[in-house]
Amino acid sequence: MSFLPFIVLIVLISCCVAVFGNATLDGASQVTLMVASAVSVLVGHFAKRLKWEDLEREVTNKIASCTPAIIILLLIGAIGGTWMVSGIVPTMIYYGMQIIRPEVFLVSSSLLCALVSLMIGSSWTTVATIGVALMGIGKAHGFDDGWIAGSIITGAYFGDKLSPLSDTTVLASSVSGTPLFTHIRYMLYTTVPTYCVSLVIFLIAGFVMNVSGQGNVMEFMVVLERTFVISPWLLLVPVMTGVMIARRWPSMVVLFLAILLAVVMGLLFQPELVYRISEVSGESDITALYKGMMRVCYGSTDIDTGIPELNELVHTSGMGGMMPTIWLIICAQTFGGALTATGQLQDLMRLVLRFVKGTASLVASTVGTSLFCNIALADQYLSIMLASQMFKDTYKERGYEERLLSRSCEDGATVTSVLVPWNTCGLTQSTVLGVATLTYLPYCFFNLLSPVTSVVVAAIGWKIKRRKA
Repeated sequence: MSFLPFIVLIVLISCCVAVFGNATLDGASQVTLMVASAVSVLVGHFAKRLKWEDLEREVTNKIASCTPAIIILLLIGAIGGTWMVSGIVPTMIYYGMQIIRPEVFLVSSSLLCALVSLMIGSSWTTVATIGVALMGIGKAHGFDDGWIAGSIITGAYFGDKLSPLSDTTVLASSVSGTPLFTHIRYMLYTTVPTYCVSLVIFLIAGFVMNVSGQGNVMEFMVVLERTFVISPWLLLVPVMTGVMIARRWPSMVVLFLAILLAVVMGLLFQPELVYRISEVSGESDITALYKGMMRVCYGSTDIDTGIPELNELVHTSGMGGMMPTIWLIICAQTFGGALTATGQLQDLMRLVLRFVKGTASLVASTVGTSLFCNIALADQYLSIMLASQMFKDTYKERGYEERLLSRSCEDGATVTSVLVPWNTCGLTQSTVLGVATLTYLPYCFFNLLSPVTSVVVAAIGWKIKRRKA
């Protein structure tokens, strides 16, 4: 009976992916979660004779626990818009494109995608925008599609995983009860070595392969310079944000101040662009600028650069763009609350925990469960949430800090989602890049090695933190 809600969820999500494809997260997954939650509640109410009030209380508590994540996601939406329109992200892209050469193209493309993804907190946006441009440049250099897509995805998911603006990073830290920047710092022990190994492979491959050709990056640079005011002074914002992160300021404070800094930079460097976004006429400049920056923070903005790929890159959704993710979180927490209240999650966890003996097996079980959820449920958000909910009490009982759980969930769920052809991430990236999932899979070295590194680090006991008595 404990497997029944999962069976219903797997079947319905598979149908949704088959019918809706990349649009599954627009609402179909959320409805599916509510149906699976209803099945769980029915099992608990009629088979286990649980009271409705107890079930409702647990679901309410689960949703309430994600309130900080919801607030952070709204701030992330605002910072995505302000950093783009103010010219901070375009400046990073502009200077990054200047280092692309055939011999170091794979390394450069991975680093560029990592930088952009780190700044905007979205692997999907990075791949769909700068990734598409890099695919064309890579083909002009003569690289195979698998190598190009592998370098792009490797960099995009590395940056996404370590970005405080990433919804999956925020989600993993929140559902496990780990402070955001504590979670990010702890991931460095597994993420950075794995990414360095990947970069070495790409560097060697770039010099070994016999490629030729010149990537046309000048057009992109000219258009960025024509659309935005490109200035090194804009880089002060990410530098100051990094300083605040290093000083361990609360994540909400850092994000809010980063938004304010970007707004100031936008008004100083991009006033004409902000005025156009406001779409007002006959009003004072101050009123127009106020409307424009408010729209950047909360709503969708489109800037016509003349190049479709760059139009996609500079498009922002603001706080409103985070609502589907927030909607999904609420529905997933409802499902998790129902499973917890009925004891079904505990039943399944006891089955898995039979094989857990030490730190390595615990981390391996967490990583394996996350990977299994990616394959079975076809969504990285659900994988992170369910794995965290299943193992949270076990980590606590055995004296491990929450950050080990949050890191293990990310190592198993976030980076492997793009390797599953029917997962929403795998579907999206293969469609956007025009490269089949199984074609780029062997070259996504960071994504392939991250789960292995997580288990190896746990096995040798490096930086495994215990709770203080």
